[in-house]
Amino acid sequence: MIGMSKMASKDHEEGKPRWSYPRHKEFRKELESAASSWFSDHKKPVGNKAPYILASQKDWPENTILPGVAEYVLSEQASRSEKGEGFPLHRWIHHGLSSQAMLFNLVGPLIVSNDLEPLRVTLKAFDIPWPKGNTVGRFEIEDREVFCEWQGQPTSIDLAIEGSPDSHAIFIEAKLVEQEFGGCSIFSDGDCDGHNPASDHPLCYLHHIGRSYWERLNEFGFLVGPMKDNPVCLLAQYYQFFREILFTLVKDGYFILLVDRRTPIFSREGDHGTRGLLPFLINFVPEEHRDRIWLVTVQDLLKSIQDSGRHNDWLGEFRSKYGIYVV
Repeated sequence: MIGMSKMASKDHEEGKPRWSYPRHKEFRKELESAASSWFSDHKKPVGNKAPYILASQKDWPENTILPGVAEYVLSEQASRSEKGEGFPLHRWIHHGLSSQAMLFNLVGPLIVSNDLEPLRVTLKAFDIPWPKGNTVGRFEIEDREVFCEWQGQPTSIDLAIEGSPDSHAIFIEAKLVEQEFGGCSIFSDGDCDGHNPASDHPLCYLHHIGRSYWERLNEFGFLVGPMKDNPVCLLAQYYQFFREILFTLVKDGYFILLVDRRTPIFSREGDHGTRGLLPFLINFVPEEHRDRIWLVTVQDLLKSIQDSGRHNDWLGEFRSKYGIYVV
């Protein structure tokens, strides 16, 4: 899916084979260094312990490159609040390594300038159909009806590209330094033993309170084969992944996982072939849906933006902020 990073594991002993897969901690160090330098160069207010984190969450607009993008986000928040809709800012939006802030910085300028063409060109290279009609980009998409999530924070996807009502939408989830897809809080809080409820849905507390995750999994053919036969509930560990894939399928869309090419978490190449969370989890997705799931890198999109020649006012700053010197 993506090429092997230039980083290689350094924790080998003399005379022993070198581990052929990159290490996440080395990628993170690169990003921390780049973010620290960018905040320092731009005299941003940072905390005492971590120079790659802004001093306060309320300082999050300082984590955006173009002021117009932060203004757009604040305007969208206010507009949706008036309609009774949500636009959640992540808890660590002020972190220099925040994936939400990274997406604001990468796609926000395209939305604000009404120029989604570089994204269309990027996805075309993967043969991902672009929505018909006039397309718009919207951050933090949610729909409580999909899973009957009437209380609490519903399933939310970072970005949607939508066109006419009769065309496919594109749903994009961005990851930067994350090491996982989010798990189920019922399990992590100790209120579930992780037993697979595929054959007995009432074993799941979320099913008990009316959430329709297991009905949706059954509807789209997930509850056969390895997902059903596994004694462990896969949603306990990979709750976010399956909810977002199901959300995409309910909406008849395409799911894009947008990652930095340097991260080894979601897909990586080495002596034992392609590894990573995405190729692993796709094994549990019915074959007829797998062509709706794609991995695209930040560098892929940066190349299209660079080739457009229309965004030179912020492109160099983005590359500096995230330490991306080769696209």
